[in-house]
Order: sequence, then C-alpha cells, then structure tokens
Amino acid sequence: MTATILVIDDNPGIVEVFVTMLKRGGYTTYSAGSGAEGLEILKDLTPDLILLDIMMEPMDGWETLENIKLNPATRDIPVMMLTAKQLTPDEAEEYGMYIEDYIIKPITHTELYESIEHVLERRRSIAEAIRLAGERGANSVLVSEYARLVRSVDVNTRLIRILENTYSLKDRRTGNVEKIENAINNMKKGLLIQQSRLEEIRAQIGI
Repeated sequence: MTATILVIDDNPGIVEVFVTMLKRGGYTTYSAGSGAEGLEILKDLTPDLILLDIMMEPMDGWETLENIKLNPATRDIPVMMLTAKQLTPDEAEEYGMYIEDYIIKPITHTELYESIEHVLERRRSIAEAIRLAGERGANSVLVSEYARLVRSVDVNTRLIRILENTYSLKDRRTGNVEKIENAINNMKKGLLIQQSRLEEIRAQIGI
C-alpha cells in the first residue's frame, strides 16, 4: 500500500520540489505552508509520515513538532525533520525522542526514498515484533519498552553520526571542540545504556 506523507514547509518552492519527488516515488502526498496549517490538516488527515521543516515563521518546526507530539491524536505519527539547518547537540538531546530522522537539504531522490523507507520499515518491524511477542504471552510492559528502545537506539545512532560529521572539521577550525565532543560523548554513553537494556529485554521476551 502506498504511504501517505505530509510535507510542512513555509517555502513554496521547497514544497513543490519535495511533493514532486515524493509523487515520483509513488507516495500519496499532501502539503502545508506553515506549522499552523499543518496542524489544521492533521485534524482530518493521519499520514504515515510527516516531513517537517525547522526554519519556519511564526511557528518554527520544533514548536510544530511539540504540538504534534502533545496531541494524543497525532503523537504516534512519525516525523522526520527536513532542513538546511545543522543539528546542534542541544537539539539532538531535547528532541531526539520525538523525531525519526534529521534530513539535511539538499537531498537526492534516492537518499530521500531510502530515509523514508527506513523509517516505515522500522515501524513495520516493531509492530510485527510486538505481535509475535503478544502471541507468546510476553510481558506487555517489557514489550512496550522494547518497542521504544528499538526506535530510540536507531534514531540516536543516526543523530550522533550527523553531529560527528557536522562538527568534526568546523569546530577544530574555530577551537570550539571540547563542548561539542563532551555533548556527543554523553549521547554515546546514553546510547550504550539503551543498547544494553535492549539486549536484556530481547533475551527476556524472546525477540
């Protein structure tokens, strides 16, 4: 079945580019020209995925994301941030639990499709694992924790890679290395804890 994707961006030219790319890839696509318009559309539409730009006015992408995730009707819709703005460690730590990926523009058709399919396949895989665990009578609390950790480990691994690639050269030139490296190392420590717990749960519920 074709996935439905909502693009939210206040730049009409960018919206047109991504809608064209998505339709060419076989996706059913809707668009909104602002965060407020996107939230309004979500009252009647439940897409499989949202591509959300950060640099919008007056409501930016992070504020729009918070509104999506605070609403019980929309909080489970996966959101990929789509932007030319470089990710900061503070943003990664604050919003990592809410997003599925951070896509940096410009991006090729192939890269976009691969990122989208990765997110959609991960959700399908988690849903199947939950179904199988339920059939085996696994503890529902552990199964829920498993689902949360699978997604979180995947997303945080991706965010750490983006941060390392973004800041490795730039901050060695400016001298602002220690603060960035400390933030990334703290994220890595948190990721190791998540990975360890995930393996424990896998062994307990047999996934």
